Amino acid sequence: MSIPDKQSGGVPPSSMPNAAPNTNPMPAMPPFAAHFQERNERKKNMLMRHIDRISLSSKLVACTIAVLLIGVSVISFSIRALVNNYMLQKTDTQLSSQSQLVVNNIDLLSKNDSSGPNSYFLQIQYTDGTKDKEGNPLVVTPLMPQMQDGIVSVPILPTYGDTSGITLGQAFTTQAVAKQIITVQSDSADSQNDPANGNSNSSDTITKVLANPTVNANHAAIVTARAPWRILPVTFQQNGKDRAVVYIGLSLADQIDTVNTLTRYCIVVGIAVVLLGGSLSTLIIQHTMTPLKRIEKTAAKIAAGDLSQRIPSAPENTEVGSLAASLNSMLARIESSFHEQEETTDKMKRFVSDASHELRTPLAAIHGYAELYKMQRDMPGALERADESIEHIERSSQRMTVLVEDLLSLARLDEGRGIDVTGTVKLSSLVTDAVDDLHALDPDRAVRRMQISLEPARDLNHPAEFNLAEGDWPEVVLPGDASRLRQVVTNIVGNIHRYTPADSPAEAALGVMPAAIDPRQLARMPASDASMRRFIDAEVGASMQTGYRYAVLRFVDHGPGVPPESRSKIFERFYTADPSRAREKGGTGLGMAIAQSVVKAHHGFICATGTDGGGLTFTVVLPIEQIVAPEPKRPTGKTKDAKQKTSWFSSERKTQATQPKA
Repeated sequence: MSIPDKQSGGVPPSSMPNAAPNTNPMPAMPPFAAHFQERNERKKNMLMRHIDRISLSSKLVACTIAVLLIGVSVISFSIRALVNNYMLQKTDTQLSSQSQLVVNNIDLLSKNDSSGPNSYFLQIQYTDGTKDKEGNPLVVTPLMPQMQDGIVSVPILPTYGDTSGITLGQAFTTQAVAKQIITVQSDSADSQNDPANGNSNSSDTITKVLANPTVNANHAAIVTARAPWRILPVTFQQNGKDRAVVYIGLSLADQIDTVNTLTRYCIVVGIAVVLLGGSLSTLIIQHTMTPLKRIEKTAAKIAAGDLSQRIPSAPENTEVGSLAASLNSMLARIESSFHEQEETTDKMKRFVSDASHELRTPLAAIHGYAELYKMQRDMPGALERADESIEHIERSSQRMTVLVEDLLSLARLDEGRGIDVTGTVKLSSLVTDAVDDLHALDPDRAVRRMQISLEPARDLNHPAEFNLAEGDWPEVVLPGDASRLRQVVTNIVGNIHRYTPADSPAEAALGVMPAAIDPRQLARMPASDASMRRFIDAEVGASMQTGYRYAVLRFVDHGPGVPPESRSKIFERFYTADPSRAREKGGTGLGMAIAQSVVKAHHGFICATGTDGGGLTFTVVLPIEQIVAPEPKRPTGKTKDAKQKTSWFSSERKTQATQPKA
């Protein structure tokens, strides 16, 4: 026999807390409830779809009108409540001020029974045992306001001095009934003297009180008589004993009429405010939405293909103005990107066509001379003609090899490969070697070494320009790929050799100058005279404390030159001013394209401009280092001298040093 555990209280193991948890699933939702919930969701979604179809201006106008309605309603009800409470408080004060006067003259008032024109209602209910003729506690109503056609208002009060439902000395509001007092001629003297009829006796007439006014009674008076009363119950004491309960009242008809009139006035004014506010909000919202409609029309035109469209400007401190400025900036970039894409596509098409043409020419020559060799090999003197054919085939294959190597170099540069900008280059040595090569190619050509500097602007008609003066070149060392920069200089020198007379002079100029323009921004500028002018304008002189130091290299020739409209095409692939001369000189039309790609890979700039007096000038700008402003001197303590010049390639070197080489 097992003894149950005391802590478990003898509960069976199946009901212990450590028992297996109940894995019964939650009761499923009844089908009716699920159907009801689904129907509510459908209605909600349908309502939201209808709301979403409403225009934004309509929603704003509706919200404005709704806010005005709520505001006018709240203000109207607040004014009604305040005025009602104020007038009720004023009525209570008036009753309290008259209550003591009534109590002091209770004996005099109790002897008078007046229902004439007055504003107060007064009723005395004796509680000291005083009885009327019928044996009931005596009730005297000395004051009862009487209106037109004898209509009187009688408030509903407790009877026979019962005060169980009220508080003495505290005013309360009660309803009233309308009665009518009429005077009729007496039929007989007996009826006049009969007290059982409840009629007052006079010489010839009898006064009757009708519980329900006659049909011919004034309706406005009846409505006024049925208005509530404000009643103040007080106790009448005499010789220290309570003798009666006195009810003093004022009708609330005037107060109710005043409050109703004020309410109607608030309603009329509120409707006018809502209509005026709705009209003004409609005009303002429509005027505010006009720029958005213009944006919509502009977007439709842009969607139709007109990328030159722009959104009309507006003050940028407004939301619409800020949106218009942002959209115009975005549209300008989209248009620029689209045009760049079109230009890139056109260039690619021309590149493929030109590459096919350039490759087809040597291949056709090789094929032609091979066919010629086959045709003439059985003829007399075939060996001599075979040597001539092989020589032509060799020259064509060499030209094709140079062309393929140039194309491969361009492809690698486009992919960001084939160049290492983390090295150090002595630019002055490269230029010296290039000048020596030009002397070797054209011994009769005079090549002068010049120093380049900036001549400040004299006035608006004479802007700043580069000035060339004879002198030794400065020692220029910059970060970059020496072999690629040598290729740039060699291509420029080769261009001078091919396309200028062998005895025409040339100049090679080198200099260093600071400028405020960023190298990455410089590399993105097109190869044009305007870009060259922008760089010259950014040159701020040696006194600047921030910016970059640039090496400026110029090669000037005095040959036939290139027309201004064709200078920007010099750096396009396969562009040659004279294709026949290019083939004779061994040019492929890719040298300047390779030079531009190499310079841009170094975050530099290259362009071709006209030479004064005729000829062509190539300008190459390459960044050397960033100028860092000196740190302010500290008053005490020894500190290390701050580095004044920092290579702007240093961050790229660190990044590339952490990456494994392929």
